[in-house]
Amino acid sequence: MKKILLENFIRYVKIDTMSSEDSTDTPSTQKQFTLANLLVKELKELGLTEIILTKNCFIYATLPSNIKANKKSIGLIAHMDTIPGFSGTNVNPQIIKNYDGKDIALKNITLTTNQFPFLKQMKEKTLITTDGTTVLGADDKAGIAEIMTMLWYFKTTNTPHIEIHIAFTPDEEIGLGIAKFDLTKFKCDYAYTVDGGLYNEINYENFNAASAIVNIEPSRKCQKSDDKCQ
Repeated sequence: MKKILLENFIRYVKIDTMSSEDSTDTPSTQKQFTLANLLVKELKELGLTEIILTKNCFIYATLPSNIKANKKSIGLIAHMDTIPGFSGTNVNPQIIKNYDGKDIALKNITLTTNQFPFLKQMKEKTLITTDGTTVLGADDKAGIAEIMTMLWYFKTTNTPHIEIHIAFTPDEEIGLGIAKFDLTKFKCDYAYTVDGGLYNEINYENFNAASAIVNIEPSRKCQKSDDKCQ
């Protein structure tokens, strides 16, 4: 299963899905549909039902229960876009097996254990990083890869499970996509966002974020020779 998870993740991060803060459309960038269309294809191949790709680039799908006691259902959510302002084009993932716990030198940047102390906890594990020229996109294609790999596991092993609803969303990084999330297409009793955190960590609360743009104008016209005008 680790092999499938890695293959899924590498395939997804190589697709540029960077969102844009300069757009008022949903999705903010049409290239997010490239990943969305691929995911729809793969969901169909896995045998999911009620697969929907909306004009706003939201994906909804259902994995029917394979047990008789199907009283409850869960939902899993992940977002397709990556952060604006840092290139997501031509992502070249670096796979570091049996990581030695030391600084990681990439192009134009070094990931130091002083700046990122948690790296020491990753010693002897397999790490995947960007090559230093682009964003990697693990936020949140790691979540998408985990969900898709879970679906693959359930379909190939016939492991008992309740009904599972899937939602992949655009524009999470710019805080706009969820406004057009359709709950009527995501009918589950409980839902979890698969995005960040340790593998054994579950957060039961969320934070709300907001952004503001402040323009500061001088009270009077500055002259180059005026040292007091700053």
